[in-house]
Amino acid sequence: MTHDARHDALIIGGGPAGATVALLLAKGGWSVAVTEKAAFPRRKVCGEFISATTLPALHEIGVGEAFSNLAGPEVRRVGLFANDTTLAAPLPPLTGLSDGWGRALGREHLDVLLLNAAAHAGARIWQPWSAIELRRSEAGYVCNIVSKGGRTKELFARIVIVAHGSWGRSLLPWLKPKAHEHSDLLAFKAHFRDCDLPTDLMPLLVFPGGYGGMAHSDSGRVSLSCCIRSNELRRCRQHWQSRHAGDAVVQHIQNSCLGVRQSLRRASLDGMWLSAGPIRPGICAGYSNGVFLVGNIAGEAHPIIAEGISMAMQGAQLLARRLIAQQNDLAPDAMSQVGAEYTAEWKVCFEKRVRAAAVFAFLALRPNVAALALPLIARVPPILTFGARLSGKTQLHV
Repeated sequence: MTHDARHDALIIGGGPAGATVALLLAKGGWSVAVTEKAAFPRRKVCGEFISATTLPALHEIGVGEAFSNLAGPEVRRVGLFANDTTLAAPLPPLTGLSDGWGRALGREHLDVLLLNAAAHAGARIWQPWSAIELRRSEAGYVCNIVSKGGRTKELFARIVIVAHGSWGRSLLPWLKPKAHEHSDLLAFKAHFRDCDLPTDLMPLLVFPGGYGGMAHSDSGRVSLSCCIRSNELRRCRQHWQSRHAGDAVVQHIQNSCLGVRQSLRRASLDGMWLSAGPIRPGICAGYSNGVFLVGNIAGEAHPIIAEGISMAMQGAQLLARRLIAQQNDLAPDAMSQVGAEYTAEWKVCFEKRVRAAAVFAFLALRPNVAALALPLIARVPPILTFGARLSGKTQLHV
């Protein structure tokens, strides 16, 4: 085993949250190491939409122009595809930024863009290396990492930030995954080409046992992502036994949603279906047992509001600012105070989004409730605009 020089911060996970906090800390003069177990570029289960509230963060970290050049068209309307209902309503512009609109970008592009920017700012990237053990030392932490080829290394850091998402097995033993249940929501995602979906529209899909969304992403592709209960997935696979799980799911959605059938009638699948989960929405912690948490591992909203990437990057901004302000004192007591302040600030910024998403998911996953709500929404489409406001798409919080 080889040893590496000490760093101010070790970040475990190089996705949007980890790369953003690494970039900001490195720009602030910190010595930063990032471990990421996956080789980039790689596709990932994700709705890909980044709301306009994240545009200032993209510009702050120096990738705003690159994002604009790569991302799909501006999303100016939100919609609802459920049963035979196809509705659309304006997405209000971001307060104080009249020309700012959300857009979608595939994770095979976004993650490379952010992690490369972090490396350019001075962060040391260990990829593809997996963190396998974390332990305390007199001066901070020691983390054992292993490469795909089996090489091992010890990294030393004064503080540790965990940003590896919420779906996989955590390095932290006190964050063990919950037992699987029949009601678990499993996530699926695929790209399609030649879709008949208006380029400025991002519809919510509501179907028996799940919900999802569609958006025009980069390179002329449309991203379709969804969450479906595990028991409903089993029924789908039994009904369409000859199909891949993802194909069975999209057939189920098309059978349930006229708008999806119309959008995909001439479309072709671009690449393979991806799946992950189960998802674990809710608010966890920003600081636990001396370790900072950022991204979905700190708190996750139901994907029904399409705010996952935005919350991850904005949460990383919050943490980086707190740490940089305290960089002259990284002692445990000082870090505990930073952790408490960061956790409180995270809740102020994002708790409303998490709660709103939980309510929307509750309604969408109950067919009787959804059936009662559809006529009202059809008569008053601006309800969709109001829902977008509740999900945090019109107000800067960070």
